[in-house]
Amino acid sequence: MTLIKSFLAMALLASVNLASALEIKPYSAGALADLQGADKPVALHFHAEWCPTCRAQEKVFNGWKGDPAVPGTLLVVNYDNERELKKTMGVRSQSTLIVFKGKTETARLAGDTDPKALAKALGSAR
Repeated sequence: MTLIKSFLAMALLASVNLASALEIKPYSAGALADLQGADKPVALHFHAEWCPTCRAQEKVFNGWKGDPAVPGTLLVVNYDNERELKKTMGVRSQSTLIVFKGKTETARLAGDTDPKALAKALGSAR
C-alpha cells in the first residue's frame, strides 16, 4: 500500500509541475484576456515567419516547452496580421517579447535571442 501511495504522490507532483510548465499557443484576444483576468504569467511573442531572429527565439522557446522551470503561457502573435494589437502595445518590430503578470507588464525585449535574457524576461512574471 505504501508503494501505491508513493506512486500516486509522485504522479500528483508531476501533474502539478506540468500544469505550471511553459505552454506555447497561438495568440487570441480571448486567451490573453482569460490569462490576464486570472492573474497568470503570460507573454506575447510578436513573430513573423520571414524573420530569422523570430525563428531563433522560437527555437529557444520550443526548447522550454513543458519545462516547469519556465512557467506561464507564451502566445505567438502573427506580426504581419495583428496590426491593431501592435499599435495598442507599442510594438514597432517583429521579434518583440512582452511579458505580463496579469495585466501588468513586467518585461519587454526586442530582437534578443540570448536564452538567459529570454528566460529572465519570462521569469519576471512569477
